[in-house]
Order: sequence, then C-alpha cells, then structure tokens
Amino acid sequence: METSDNIIAVLGAGHGGSAMAGHLAIMGYRVNLFNRSEERIWGIKSTGGIEVKGEVEGFGRLNNCSTSMKETIEEAEFIMVVVPAFAHRWMAEQVAPYLRDGQIIILHPGRTFGALEFKQVLNEHKVTADAIVAEAQTFIYASRVIGPGQVRIFKIKNSVPVASIRAHLIPKLLKKLKIMYPQFVAGDNIFKTSFDNIGSIFHPAISLLNAGWIENDEEFDFYHAGVTASVARVLEKVDAERIEVAEALGIRAMSSLQWLYMAYNTTGTNLYEAIHKNPGYQGIKAPRTLRMRYLDEDVPFSLVPIASAGKMLGIDTPAINTLVNLASIANERDYWAEGRTVERLGIEKMSLRELRLFAIGEQMR
Repeated sequence: METSDNIIAVLGAGHGGSAMAGHLAIMGYRVNLFNRSEERIWGIKSTGGIEVKGEVEGFGRLNNCSTSMKETIEEAEFIMVVVPAFAHRWMAEQVAPYLRDGQIIILHPGRTFGALEFKQVLNEHKVTADAIVAEAQTFIYASRVIGPGQVRIFKIKNSVPVASIRAHLIPKLLKKLKIMYPQFVAGDNIFKTSFDNIGSIFHPAISLLNAGWIENDEEFDFYHAGVTASVARVLEKVDAERIEVAEALGIRAMSSLQWLYMAYNTTGTNLYEAIHKNPGYQGIKAPRTLRMRYLDEDVPFSLVPIASAGKMLGIDTPAINTLVNLASIANERDYWAEGRTVERLGIEKMSLRELRLFAIGEQMR
C-alpha cells in the first residue's frame, strides 16, 4: 500500500465518487469525501470508509466524510469533482470561496465544455486563487454503488486523456496526477477532451432506442443486450456528426472505435462488434427509468453543446438533433433550453482563430 500526506478531496458520493474515494484510500491516500446531502453518506460515516469490490478489493478508510465544502477542500491538493454535469455549476459556486493557490481541480469527466463552464463560474465569483481547472475526457471507472458504504468497480480504463485550461499547464498537472493514476495521459486541450466525450454517443441513443424495455422494468445488460446491429448504426451516425463538428473547430476527435481500443483495448470491424467484445461492459445493467443521467446529463451537457457548436460553425447535426428532440419529448423537458449552448458559454461571437486560442487558455487567465 502506498502512503501519502497529501489530501485528495472527492466531491460527490455517487457511483463514481464512491469508487474513486474508496480506491484512493485503499492506495494509501488521505481522502476527504464531500456530498451535498447527509443521507447519501450516512453508511460511509458509520463505518469510516468504503468497501470496494470487483477489480479492486478492500476497505478504504477515509480521512474525512462531510457535507462541509470548506472542511473538505481547504487543505486538499487535488479536488476531484465527480458529479453529473448538471451539478458542475453548483460545485463551482460552492468551492469558489475556499480555493487557494496551487490547488488542482479536475472534473471527472467534464462532459462537453465542463472545465470552460467551471472556470467561468469562478471568474463570475471573482476568484483570484491561482488554481488549475482541468477535465478528464471520460470517467476512469466503470462502477456502481451496491449498498451503503459499498461500491463495485467493474473496470478501470487503460488510458484517459486529461486537459487543463491554460494547456501549457497539462505537463505540470500530469506529473502529479500520474503518481496516483498512471492511466491518465495528456489531452491536447479542453476542446479536444470535450469532443472526445464518448458518453454523448453511447448513453442517450442506447437509452432512447431501448425505451420500451427500460420502462417495462426489464433487467438487461445495457451495452451487450441493448446494442443491436441497427442501434450500433445509429451510434455510428451520431459519432460521425460529433467528429465533423470537431473538425470544423480544428480538433481531430477520435472515433468511438478508437476510444474503445484506447480505454479498454477492445477492437472490432464496426462499433457493434467492438462493444460486444468489450468485457468491461459485461454485467453493467440498464437503468430502470428514462429520467436518469444518460438523458438528463448527456443530452443537455453533451449533445446540446455539440449541436450548438455545429450550428455556429455551419455543420448540420440531424441525428444529434433528433436524439435531443426525442429525449425532450420523452422526459417532458426542454433540453435545448437547459443545455450548454455556445450563447450560454459566451463563445458564440468568437472567430475560429479566437476559439483556437481560447482552447489553449490564452484568453482565460
């Protein structure tokens, strides 16, 4: 077991935050876990830690578990934000009063334009602390909470790009991060990590195209049973639109096939074959409702910003638009109004040159 005097703050005690906090504690790090509500963490507080099963086995005893943001982050070197994208703004507002120079904030993941939104909130709150704001391209764990204070890690991804606002700080960030997680690699910039968000491709389409099965409360493997050959063809079309929007911005986004190889070392002649060959997806069950993160998060905070950027850049995204519209109808929500649009992010009037400079942080000190 490794040991470290550095405190790692994990914000969020859901499926992802519990996995990260428990694993880091097992590795010997001093972990402070924050959650907005007391109810979610009562089991963890009663035992003093998190029992981890699956690819990692053990009991991770936490340094602290609290609903106090100040108590959680004031002495932390890393601040790991592990919450749905719709909570990023709230988290930024909560950490703003307590940030200090030298802290490193990483969104796990940023979804699409997460680090950009987070930094804008800090600017709105006139934060002067010289903290690094970064985002991971995807979440490093496939995990699920299985009981109070218990989490199962199905798989740890092999390689996860991470990028920071002010791209020249990425090597500094990685030098410290890779001590904990050798799986993290340098992303080019925050636009690259945003457009390589593969959850935007997989989650909404699979959910919507299996809506009847989900709402009939059938238990099935989300990826292995939910992705038929025709569903995979829809995923490939949505994937192609994402890549085209990224190219218009000057970003070379990886395909979903390339991502599966990078993250899971899984290959295939098409997306259907690669998904079904991926053992990391084995046993991951489908949600039991459409009112969940795969739509409430991935649609407004992944598909909407991709489509919005596409519209700004003159790229049509009919498949993505269809998924946004269908999700809005199914869940009786206006995801277009709720989502991260270029107007809401304040980048709608930027030229392509200005956007590229923005991606490396030249205009966001």
